[in-house]
Amino acid sequence: MMNGKAHLNRSAQRIVDQIIADGERLGITHTRGALGEHLIDAGADSPGGLEVGLRMTEICMGGLGTVSMALDRHNEQWPLTVTVHSSQPVLACLGSQYAGWRLSHEKYFAMGSGPARLLARVEPLFEEIAYTETDASTSVLVLETHKPPPSAVVEKVAVATGLAPEALTFIYAPTQSLAGSVQIIGRSLEVALHKAHSLHFPLDNIIDGAGCSPVPAPHPDFLQAMGRTNDAIIYGGLVQLFVRGSASAARELAEQLPSNRSRDYGQPFAETFKKFNGDFYAIDPHLFSPAEVIVTAVETGETFRAGEWNRQMLEQSLG
Repeated sequence: MMNGKAHLNRSAQRIVDQIIADGERLGITHTRGALGEHLIDAGADSPGGLEVGLRMTEICMGGLGTVSMALDRHNEQWPLTVTVHSSQPVLACLGSQYAGWRLSHEKYFAMGSGPARLLARVEPLFEEIAYTETDASTSVLVLETHKPPPSAVVEKVAVATGLAPEALTFIYAPTQSLAGSVQIIGRSLEVALHKAHSLHFPLDNIIDGAGCSPVPAPHPDFLQAMGRTNDAIIYGGLVQLFVRGSASAARELAEQLPSNRSRDYGQPFAETFKKFNGDFYAIDPHLFSPAEVIVTAVETGETFRAGEWNRQMLEQSLG
C-alpha cells in the first residue's frame, strides 16, 4: 500500500470550498452547526441536483477519483450514466469512499463516507491500509441522510479525528434526492474493490480501475429509492480493474466478482431488503457488486470478462 502523501483531506477540502462558493448555482445550503461545524445540505431541504452529486462523489473518494456524467444513446431506457475512475483505487475507494463508519445517537443513524475515515481509523479495514494523514487541519464526511448530525455525533467525529468541530464539514443528502442518488451509484468501482477485498485478492495488486452505472430516477419512497440505486449497480454496473499478478488470479477474480455469483441475485433489491426484514447484514454481502466485470492482468496482457447486464431486473426496478 502506498505511503506517499496523496493528501485526501486537503483535496476534499478544496472541493468543499468550491461547493460553498458555487452554492447558489448548485442548489445547496451552507450553515454552521451548534458546535461550529460546517453543514452542507445537498438535497434534504435544499434542491441540490446532479452536479453536486458528482462533487459529493469526488469528496467521498478524497479527491483521488475523476467523476463524470454522460448520455449514452445506445442505452435507450437509462441513457444517463455516471462514470468514476481512480489511479489509486484502493485508497480512494476503500480508504475514503466506502461507507464504513457507523454514526448514531438516539434515533439518528447514518453511515459516513469520505477522508475523515482515514483520520479516525475506527474500522477494522484500516488494519490493512497503511496510509495515514497526520497533518490534516480539516476533514469531511458525506452522510446519506435527510438530517444533519446532532451535536453528539459531531463530538464523536471530532474526538475520533482529533480535529475541532469547526474544522469539520458534514455534507448530506437523502437517497431520495438527485444528489443522493448520484453519490450512491458513483460507487460502482468501490463495491468491486470491497468485494475483491472480501475474496482475499491482494489489494496491492489492484493498480487502476474504472466503473459506470446508469442513473435511476429518484423515488419519494426511501425503500424504492434505495432499491433503485442498488439495482443500478447490481444489474447495470460495469467495472474494469487492472491488476498485477498471474493471469489465473485475474481470471478467478473476474469470475467471482459479478453480482450474479450471489445467492440473493435475481430480484429487485427492495424486495430482497423486505425479505430479510430490513436487515442489511442478513443479505449476502457478495450481492453488492457490479453486474459486469472486466479484469486485465497487466503483466501478461490478458483480459477476462464475466457477468451480465440484466435488462429484465433493471426494468422491474428502475421502471
